[in-house]
Order: sequence, then structure tokens, then C-alpha cells
Amino acid sequence: MDFFKQSIIGKITALLFMALVLLVPADFFALPRLIKYAPNKMVESLIKLSPLFVFFLFIILVLWVVFHHPMRKIFNEMKAFIAGRTYKKIFTKRVDEMGVLAHFFNDITRSLEKVSGTIAEGKRMSQEYSVGNEIQRKILPASMPQIAGLSIYGNMRPATEIGGDSFDIIQTGNNNLIYVGDVTGHGLPAALIMVMVNTIMHTYSEVYQSGYDILVNTNRILKQRIEPRRFMTCVLLRWNVQEQKMYYTGAGHEHVLIYRKRDGVCEVRQTGGVALGMVPDISKIIKEDQIPMEKGDFIVLYSDGIIEAKNLQGEMFGVNRLKEAVEKYAGVSAPDELFSRISKDFAFFVGEQVQEDDITLIAMRRE
Repeated sequence: MDFFKQSIIGKITALLFMALVLLVPADFFALPRLIKYAPNKMVESLIKLSPLFVFFLFIILVLWVVFHHPMRKIFNEMKAFIAGRTYKKIFTKRVDEMGVLAHFFNDITRSLEKVSGTIAEGKRMSQEYSVGNEIQRKILPASMPQIAGLSIYGNMRPATEIGGDSFDIIQTGNNNLIYVGDVTGHGLPAALIMVMVNTIMHTYSEVYQSGYDILVNTNRILKQRIEPRRFMTCVLLRWNVQEQKMYYTGAGHEHVLIYRKRDGVCEVRQTGGVALGMVPDISKIIKEDQIPMEKGDFIVLYSDGIIEAKNLQGEMFGVNRLKEAVEKYAGVSAPDELFSRISKDFAFFVGEQVQEDDITLIAMRRE
């Protein structure tokens, strides 16, 4: 009975049988009597009915071969697919409705396999990004160090899971190196260059005393190992504890903001130089200069993710807004407070706008 209930071919067979019954002549139902009393007439009746029976069987056979068997094969694979069991592609050369249905099933399963593969790849990439994010977080300073004559606070917020902005504070002997770097682009490729530069700088900080020598040699190594369209802008400050003096070396980075407490004015100074990784030798392009600092003076370093950030109206935050915020808050703030107040002004300006670039901000004060 399940065959007639669950199968279209079964239902068609039942309907054909009913039609056959209706088409059979009335004397067919007298066959039992004819068998007993008129065998010759019975044979004659069967001969008359045989074409109808043959036609009936032919229709059933055609439906079975042409319709039921291929349809059953397709449905079996569909059931396996829906149930999550192993299924097979349906190979057919038919171009009729059965062929269309088979090709449709193959296309659907192929598309879902691609989606499943994309999801699996996404999970794998997400795991790798998580590992990259963990490595990057360990590279960035976990806390602000104690530096004689200088207080400092900074942080970096990547636009994606891992970013191309970098900053670090390296203490070696009398020198305290504070740098901000910004690799072209963001994401994994930029983060790899950031990690590379950080490692090279740490190595050369143990060898050389001046920021000039550190950046010249960092560039020499970096240029050999990155593709031409990649580079990293950078500004490196060097605070010498023994001299109580601040020096800076620019490598094509953003301006250095210098707040003079005596005058209540923020100076915007270009860092100069050329980005790391652009040319093989930058020894004749960059230089180390001194920044005179008095008690209460601030230096603020930043990446272009701040000044190039836009609000919903398309306006950029810009250097002038950052300069005005420094002048407004630096006279009455510690570095962490200045960082917090600038961050609030920045957040209010951009509103709900999506962050498109990595953001780094460092504030330091002469004590």
C-alpha cells in the first residue's frame, strides 16, 4: 500500500487500473461462467481484451522506465542530502524535465558545497587572525614603563582584527626609544611588516645609540624583504635619561605635536625623511634632531587614522582639530588624561562612522 500512497507512479498505476476496469466490457465479468459453460467463448473474450491489457502493461512499463526509475534515483539522493548522509552527483544526458531536475540538484549541492567550503575557510582564517591578533597584542606595550623625567601613555586601535599601526617603548641603557609606525594598508600583510619592523628595531636598539642609525639599518634590512608597494612611515623619539634630552628621527610619518606649557601653544613640526622600505638607502635623507623640552611640555604622536577619519558629513578630523584638542587639554592633564580627552573629542566627531584605518595616539610629558 505504501507504493500507491508514496509513489506518483503507484498512484498513476491505480488510476490506470480503475480506468481499465471501467473500459472492460460487461461480458468480461462473466468469465467465471464462460470458463464452465462456454470455454470457446471465454477464449474469444480474452483475445478481445488482450490488446487492452497489453496497452495497460505498456503504459506502466513506460512510466516506470521513463519516469519512476530516474525520479526515484533523484529523490533518493535528495533524501540523503537533506538527512546529512553521503550523496552522489546525478549523471544524466537527458534534457527533458528529469534532466533539468537532475542538473538543478547538482547545481544546488555544488553551490552549498562552495558555501560550506567558504564557511570552513572563514573559520580557519578567523582562527589565524585570532592568533595574529594575540601576537600583535603581545608585541605592543602591555603597560607604560617608568622613565626618569618622562611620563607617557598611548594605545592603538586596529580597524580590523589585526592592524598595520605599531608603537613601542624600548628601554636600553640610558636610551628610551618611543616610536610610532604606520604600514600601508591594514590587515594581515600590514601586520606582518609591523612585526618585522618591531623585531628589527629591538635588535638594532642593542647595537646603535642614535635613532638615525637604528632607522637607517632597519630600512636596509626591511627593503630586501618586502614587495615594492609596501612601506612603513615612522617617527622615532629617543629620550636620553642621563642627558634629560629628547631627540627625534622622522621617516616620512605624520607631524610631531609639541605643546609648550610656558606659552600654552602647540607646535606642529614635520618629521621629514622618507618611509621605511621605499628606497634601499635612506642615510642621506633622514636625520636626528633635538626637541628642547621644559617641565610640563608635551609631545603627541599619532597615525593618520586619526586625522583622516571622517564624520557622517564627510569632514576629516584633521591636524588642526587635533592641535586644538592638545592646546585645550594639555595644560591641565596628565598623559593618560590628555589621551582620554582627545579620544572623547575624536569619538564625538566621527559619531557612528565606521573606522576605516588603524588609530594610534601617544602622549608624553616632561616631568
